[in-house]
Amino acid sequence: MDLSLALLVALNKKAFAQEGLFVFGELGLDGRVKSSSMLFPLILSLKEQGLVKRAIVPKESICHLSHISGVDFIAVETLNDAILLFKEGKFASNVQHFEYDAKSLILENTSYYYEEKYESDFKEVKGQNVAKRAALIAAAGMHNFFMEGNPGCGKSMIAKRIKDILPPMQEEELLSVAKHQFLDGETPTFKAIRPMRAPHHTATSASVFGGGSGQAKIGEVALANNGILFFDEIPHFSKQVLEAMREPLSDRKVHIARVNAKIEYEADIMFVAAQNPCPCGNLLSKVKSCRCSEMEIKRYANKLSDPFLDRIDIFVVMQEVQSEDKSDVTSKVMHQAVIEAFKMQKSRGQERLNGKLKEEEIETYCLLSSEADKILASAIGKFGLSHRSIASVKKIGRTIADLNKNEKIEKKDILEALSYRRRK
Repeated sequence: MDLSLALLVALNKKAFAQEGLFVFGELGLDGRVKSSSMLFPLILSLKEQGLVKRAIVPKESICHLSHISGVDFIAVETLNDAILLFKEGKFASNVQHFEYDAKSLILENTSYYYEEKYESDFKEVKGQNVAKRAALIAAAGMHNFFMEGNPGCGKSMIAKRIKDILPPMQEEELLSVAKHQFLDGETPTFKAIRPMRAPHHTATSASVFGGGSGQAKIGEVALANNGILFFDEIPHFSKQVLEAMREPLSDRKVHIARVNAKIEYEADIMFVAAQNPCPCGNLLSKVKSCRCSEMEIKRYANKLSDPFLDRIDIFVVMQEVQSEDKSDVTSKVMHQAVIEAFKMQKSRGQERLNGKLKEEEIETYCLLSSEADKILASAIGKFGLSHRSIASVKKIGRTIADLNKNEKIEKKDILEALSYRRRK
């Protein structure tokens, strides 16, 4: 039975003047107030809409609900506890707000949290200096990132290590990640680590975007919200999945339509993809010969459409592994560079990171020096850059300038940004 209904019965429908007080919880047969997996997402959504300020909640849910700031929680363990609250008229909060166990920094009166824990370290990736530099830029601005290279050259290694060097998170992002984890039936850890999801290329559209028969289930794209969605062997994903990815990459949302309901999930993701250069994987090899026909290579490349690829900012062709390759940088050093670039972005008053800037924000924040402006104008004519490609180059240039601690995008920054464009 619902706790609010039980209170109405127990209090003989007596009226109480407590404006804005919500009652949540389910009543067990033993009189205990129980929680549910939907309680956290429900209260967080109401708080984001400004609808709830105070709430009576089950005591067993406080370990999760105490993370939500701006709501005064009154925890009750049994129905008798709730009845006593109303009879005595004492509705003061008895829950202390949660303090995150993570490193933090305060910028413009907002707290941001991050961890310095590196499950896998970039020092384990030998060689691939260009790809590691591109990964650093992608992480610093949350840019979409595409790697192409022979099997075993380190594409997956780099992708899996980006997760630990991503920018700090503010409380709203941490709570949004937790909300999606609850909707997936998981118990959140509330750690300041951005999520990473890597669906297999055989995954169905329903598992990637959400859906299914009956009650719609949250999918991999929404579960990667505020983090990374990684597609390994991307040409092997179905055409339906790849073309449907255009919507979340543009709108940062996932829409699921059902006969009786329409559901919208946040999907502000950093998209990372990797592929071999051809079906056999040896097209770029100097040692192994490619076994693919020209038709097979063309068919393989055509699996990814131009409108889809146009939504990716950074493209890198990986180098072949050499025996003398050495490791030149650690995840800790890269993460510190990302944090410094993050500070520069926030010091300009940016609400979004560089890779997520909207059209009007690009004009405001991605300012070019006169030399850089001339180089970009020349590149537009020479390479036939589309409007979206020009925006991508400016955003990448802005992130490179932040890493180089430049107020404006300089000549060196824009030249490097252009080197990561897609070659058609």
